[in-house]
Amino acid sequence: MDKYYTITELTREFGISTRTLRFYEDEGLIHPERRGRTRLFRAADRRLILEILRGRRIGFTVAEIREIIQIYKEPPGEMGQLKLLMKRVDEKRDELRQKRKDIDETLVELGNVEEACLTRLAEIGVGT
Repeated sequence: MDKYYTITELTREFGISTRTLRFYEDEGLIHPERRGRTRLFRAADRRLILEILRGRRIGFTVAEIREIIQIYKEPPGEMGQLKLLMKRVDEKRDELRQKRKDIDETLVELGNVEEACLTRLAEIGVGT
């Protein structure tokens, strides 16, 4: 017999809100069964939520996650999904490297501004 999880069980397990799960459902990422007003999640839904949350943590958009999930369901299936995922990981890695470079350059510039301020303060006789 299949095990079902309630929305409350999953929100507690993953530390997310019911609103988050409903959002993922509205976005078509998960498809819980409904019994009246109650949503029942299968083990496959639980695994999918885990992967969605992992994707969000590493910076994938909902659209990117949807694309990765969708490619698994259609040919070329898992192989296509893995190739797409590797491509998205490379893109995300490049994006993060660029952000790190931008941050490093900004920190250097802030240091230059601070040094210029300290120099000017010293020139006009103001102690820091």
